[in-house]
Amino acid sequence: MADANRPLSPHLSIYRPQLTSITSILTRITGNALLVGALLIVWWFLAASTSPEHFATADGVLTSWFGDLVMFLSVWALWYHSLAGLRHLYWDTGRGMDVDTAEKLGWACIGGSVLLTLITVVVV
Repeated sequence: MADANRPLSPHLSIYRPQLTSITSILTRITGNALLVGALLIVWWFLAASTSPEHFATADGVLTSWFGDLVMFLSVWALWYHSLAGLRHLYWDTGRGMDVDTAEKLGWACIGGSVLLTLITVVVV
């Protein structure tokens, strides 16, 4: 560490997050959140196969307000993650890489996932 006069990297306080970076991070978060939702469903099935007491506990958690919230957010995460995957498949063809199109696709993923979530919850 002989050179102490090196420039420092810019800190997050001067970096303006872009829609494409936010949607990329959100894709990673929703992928991990889907794992948590899937584990809750697996717990529910395992509890159903073991005993009525275990099932009552698991069912009580999943049908509580917290369970409803987790399942609602899991539906949104599934739609968002799916739409983001389609966006990446589109990008893999070499199209839509300019800034304007990438931002439009980001807003389409966000808005589309919210709309599809509401349709899914209302219909199902």
